[in-house]
Amino acid sequence: MSAWQAVILAAGAGTRMRSTTPKVLHNVCGVPLINYVVSALTNAGLRTPIVVVPSQAEALYACLGDAADFVVQETPLGTGHALAGVQESLEADTKNVLVINGDCPFVSSDSINRLMECHEESQSQMSLMTAEDIDQEGFGRIIRDSFGKMSEIVEEFDATPEQLGIKEVNGGVYAFQIPSLWPHLASLKPSSKGEIYLTDMVACVYQAKGITSTVHVSDPHDILGVNTRVDLARAEAVMQNRIRHRVMVDGVTLIDPSTTYIDSGVRIGKDTVLYPNTHVIGTSIIGENCEIGPNTVVRNSVVEQGCKIVSSMIDGTTLGVGVDVGPFSNLRLGCHIGEGTHIGNYVEIKESVLGSDVKIGHFSYIGDADIGRKVNIGAGTVTANYDGYSKNLTTIEESAFIGSDTMLVAPVHIGKNATTGAGSVVTKDVAAGETVMGVPAKPEPRKPSIRTKQT
Repeated sequence: MSAWQAVILAAGAGTRMRSTTPKVLHNVCGVPLINYVVSALTNAGLRTPIVVVPSQAEALYACLGDAADFVVQETPLGTGHALAGVQESLEADTKNVLVINGDCPFVSSDSINRLMECHEESQSQMSLMTAEDIDQEGFGRIIRDSFGKMSEIVEEFDATPEQLGIKEVNGGVYAFQIPSLWPHLASLKPSSKGEIYLTDMVACVYQAKGITSTVHVSDPHDILGVNTRVDLARAEAVMQNRIRHRVMVDGVTLIDPSTTYIDSGVRIGKDTVLYPNTHVIGTSIIGENCEIGPNTVVRNSVVEQGCKIVSSMIDGTTLGVGVDVGPFSNLRLGCHIGEGTHIGNYVEIKESVLGSDVKIGHFSYIGDADIGRKVNIGAGTVTANYDGYSKNLTTIEESAFIGSDTMLVAPVHIGKNATTGAGSVVTKDVAAGETVMGVPAKPEPRKPSIRTKQT
């Protein structure tokens, strides 16, 4: 195909969202709306898209970065005006422009390629996507003449009752030939609000006896846009259903799909089971043969194969092979849990590294700690990591035994095979193999030797 340039329209105020966040940056399944559009365009083989943004667009720049080029629409004067502003930014070899709204998360790369192919093969001046049986308000109706040619688009608020009965609607994805695009745009008349609309291009091309064409998408969800919070919730539901279907086809068991929530950026291995009311969100990666839930949140975490998590929060954490957690535990940002480790109920861990086969049965807080393999942490253990000014490190070496209700006042170092007695407050380092106890903890006193009485 000849050289194409994609243009994403993202300068609208999005007033119906009633939000200080730009409409196209609202999330669906953990991903901003506009990112879905950029991804679809990239997968369709198009070059870096031009995104038309408002004058205050720092959040959009931060979100898209190098994935897009930007043109600013200083004054919001409609979609036609927005497209006119990209003329000087096009490469010299551009023959066709594909225009898409930034709030259409379901448009597929296959549909985009079909539109581009139809546009070129028909040598149309303008082509667009259409669909039928849309369960959403706000779509313009496709008007055709007696020969079936598309002659205009009538917006819903301007449509007569008869026109509102037309099932074919405008999908908001357009293709234009460069030679005729700019003259037709220049000829469009502003609306009563002073805005210029791309939808008026259909009548303009038709009246000039140009060629228009349409590509019908079989799934009406493909052209769903987001204009309100109600639309956003609908988009979330549609995307969740698509994700659930995909992961189940790939070999994941969802006990109750309707109460399982999975973000777009998540990957889950086969033979893993997700129980009801489980959320796997962000960029989480779940390995094979895991059991997650019920009532569990896994956010931006890596969970390797064979792990079990029950009714717990896992956030920004890596779990090694065969780790089990919960119920009712909270693993916070920056944790790395070694293979085969057991973390029981009501345990909170934060910014800590645990070796393999560590045991933390219940009721403990472990913060800013480096714990070796085969360490046993008794119930009620706390690492007192904050001294009022800074966070301090607790180090516990291999095979140490921390007695129940031990308070480890950081910075402190517990040596290999060392032991703390129940209820100890440890304020000083403990040597390898040493046993300490008491408040403050001191080395266990040596017992006097017992000698046999001479007769």
